Amino acid sequence: MNIRKQVLASLNGCYAVNAFNLNGQPHILVASEAEGGRCLAWRAPDYSESHAIWDGPGGTMSIVPIPGSDGEFLAVQKFFRMYDWEGAKIVHVSPTGSGGYDVRDVLPLPYVHRFDLLPVNGRNYFIACTLARQKQSAADWANPGCIWVGEYTADGLVGLRVLKDGLTKNHGYSRQEIGGVTRALVTCEEGAFEVTPPQTPDGDWTVRQFMDWPISDISAIDIDGDGELEFATIESFHGRYFRVYKRIDGKFARIYEHPEVSEFYHVVVGATLAGQPVFVGGCRRGKQQLFYVHAAQTSPLKLEEKLIEEGVGPSNACVVHEPGRDIIAVANRETNEAALYIVT
Repeated sequence: MNIRKQVLASLNGCYAVNAFNLNGQPHILVASEAEGGRCLAWRAPDYSESHAIWDGPGGTMSIVPIPGSDGEFLAVQKFFRMYDWEGAKIVHVSPTGSGGYDVRDVLPLPYVHRFDLLPVNGRNYFIACTLARQKQSAADWANPGCIWVGEYTADGLVGLRVLKDGLTKNHGYSRQEIGGVTRALVTCEEGAFEVTPPQTPDGDWTVRQFMDWPISDISAIDIDGDGELEFATIESFHGRYFRVYKRIDGKFARIYEHPEVSEFYHVVVGATLAGQPVFVGGCRRGKQQLFYVHAAQTSPLKLEEKLIEEGVGPSNACVVHEPGRDIIAVANRETNEAALYIVT
């Protein structure tokens, strides 16, 4: 496959990235984690010009479009540094029609790092993961985080409650369709958990643990086409290892490890690029690579990595599929660079 880079902007502390539709057109969003950091949007198809969603306060860890809306999304703000997160909150963002945006508080939630909206039969179920309950310093993990759930409606969040607590360094999250059902994968020092939202209006949430060792981040895709998901992980918190696991005889077997052992792996995304299933990965230390892992052969299975770019230090990435091409939108945190990698 061919990959061409397009730099969108220099954005101090760029961290969160996602895609949404505004006025019926696809856009890329990139937001900063820095104090006073901005959130910017670029419009398809050329993504050549940006406009500001906000010019502060920053501290954005996650951005989640509201399903079925035009230009509305939720985002984290005021999640600053490694322990000053008491003011973290979730905000609702909507276009005003005059070129601006209305940003209003939805939920004060200290230490909220990842969250999502899971659509089920016309309902949007809310899930949020807090890294801790309270921290006195960057090294203080005495008060583990938890998983919050509820439902997001036109009137706001309803039924908000703690689904599971006692999750130390509750950092990783990805959305995954498993068995035809949209589920959430949550990772922490205790392992990996599959969280399923209610499938009926009177149903309940379920939690199932499926890995039991420290994991920072996770994503899944059927990388070898055998009908079963493989799981890529970063281990452990802000970890040194990028690994891929396959279930063999009912147990997880490690089938791949990225050759660089370096602190602060931070990107892991299961997606297809040019029709090929891959894991996109990235690290914020060492060689600061952005790369993808694919099946060089399937029988026997052999995975290998392909370098996309070195020296960029990505924090987060998302993959957008467009006619005739795929786009990896990346927040290259260590170089303060918002960028696209266009795949054909």
